Amino acid sequence: MPRPKRPQSYYDDIKDKFQEERNLRLLYRPPGTDQSTSEFSGDLAKYAVDPYAEEVPSREPITDKVEVLFIGGGFSALLTSARLRERGIESIRIVERGSDVGGTWYWNRYPGAACDVVSYDYLPLLDELDYVPVNHYSRGPEIFAHCQAIADKYNLYELSVFNTTVTETRWDDADQHWHVSTDRGDVMRAQFVICANGTLAKPKLSTISGMTSFGGHSFHTSRWDYDYTGKNLEHLKGKVVGIIGTGASAVQIVPELAKTAKEVYVFQRTPSSIDIRDDWPTDPNWARKLEPGWQSKRRSKLFAAVENSLEKRAAKGAVSPEDKLKKQENANIDYMMRIHKRIDEIVDDQTTADALKPWYMFMCKRPCFHNEYLPSFNLPNVHLVDTEGEGITEISPKGPVFKGYEYELDLLIYATGFEVQQTGIYNDIVGQGGVNLQDKYSDGIRTLLGIHTAGFPNLFIMGGYQASFQFNLTEMLQTQGDHIAECIDHVRSNGHHTLDVTDEAEEWWVQEVIKHRGKTNRSEECTPGYYNFEGNEQRRQDGNYNGGFRQYFESQGEVREKMEENFHLAPKQS
Repeated sequence: MPRPKRPQSYYDDIKDKFQEERNLRLLYRPPGTDQSTSEFSGDLAKYAVDPYAEEVPSREPITDKVEVLFIGGGFSALLTSARLRERGIESIRIVERGSDVGGTWYWNRYPGAACDVVSYDYLPLLDELDYVPVNHYSRGPEIFAHCQAIADKYNLYELSVFNTTVTETRWDDADQHWHVSTDRGDVMRAQFVICANGTLAKPKLSTISGMTSFGGHSFHTSRWDYDYTGKNLEHLKGKVVGIIGTGASAVQIVPELAKTAKEVYVFQRTPSSIDIRDDWPTDPNWARKLEPGWQSKRRSKLFAAVENSLEKRAAKGAVSPEDKLKKQENANIDYMMRIHKRIDEIVDDQTTADALKPWYMFMCKRPCFHNEYLPSFNLPNVHLVDTEGEGITEISPKGPVFKGYEYELDLLIYATGFEVQQTGIYNDIVGQGGVNLQDKYSDGIRTLLGIHTAGFPNLFIMGGYQASFQFNLTEMLQTQGDHIAECIDHVRSNGHHTLDVTDEAEEWWVQEVIKHRGKTNRSEECTPGYYNFEGNEQRRQDGNYNGGFRQYFESQGEVREKMEENFHLAPKQS
């Protein structure tokens, strides 16, 4: 159905409204990422405790050597390990803070947890495991079980170390190995280290005055306390529950809370965009007819579909950059106004409906897809507390306080998210000559493909900055895992011991990142969120590569075609 023809003034007025809402957010609270903390010590230490781990047995410190060591046990580690196993590499260790593999799907076990990417595309290695997901969109328990199945198939549990946090990863110039220290006294040695700690791994809390004085029960969504709530939230009957945050986790949690809690208060700073999640059970007849290699073929088709044909690119090239940008912005605004219209059609109370409308461009914040979140606000026990961009700034012993009103709660849930794309989240990474990775990055992130960084031989980074960003993260991680496995295989097959990116190759990629960023002011004009460093100013190289996923994939291949040119490759020094 064609969009109605509207005058440009219509779109300009909405853009002005977007800017007003952004400026309102910037008036409140500390700037950027200073408005939250992920350092959970003292009274905040309880928010980091793993509720899913059984009693952790004591053990002797580990001081052995492995060929490949992964820091983190999520999809990054699992995907790459599978490819390494296929190349005959046996000595693989995962070191994981949790008590099992799974990464984000180990930690995020809150009620209603599900993935917003179609399961046949999101769940990796379906061909290899001969598995077809149960639904069009997978739920959290299925995804967690799939992670465990990958670890079983590729025998990754044998050398894995759980309930263990890496605290330092240091390159030993004399030994020519990485020495990996942990919070349990381990000093493991590894020829290759892969930072696979995930893009959203370290929980954070908003810095709110008085939060430690709250006398009720509280936890972060990634540390869900089922002992308190009950497996099916049956213990919440008769209880008043509050949840701070309205991002992806809260959108999935609120409808579940609404089914059992006496009252639910949703404390909103900035609304999310909520679109339809078109879900259904997998058709068994369709699944039965799938031929071997079906997922790889499906991904290839999707990969090709999102790329423009040469003809379309040529046609776009005939449009001036200003007109092209305006056309894109107008289409974006049309989409967001459809989101607004859907809210009006679903939410009965007009004041609540208006408060739930997101006033920013699509993809300024992580988009959400859910069919029950908006209808929840029609229930008599669900109440939206719209803080109009300010957020909750005070918590009393009884509960959150906003504009002088105290919300007395039995349970307060923090849906306040995670630190984003940090390479060493609990871990100091120290390369050749004692250089700390954060010191190297202090003047700007410098990598090749977001994977390699000069002066840190045999170190690989997954899911970090300067890599391509994809809403389906596993698709991008799969290309990185394939690339890393090829690099390690090249080192082993050609009698080398170390691989370190050249300064020239690193500089080339930094310039590629800069070239494909900053073409518009879109990020700066967005309302604060983790996609734009919460509104902090960014150096042009400190972000994702925006040259397109296909070009990122092709760049990986081009780098591997010229290994001797792009890397210092050296035998083990005697």
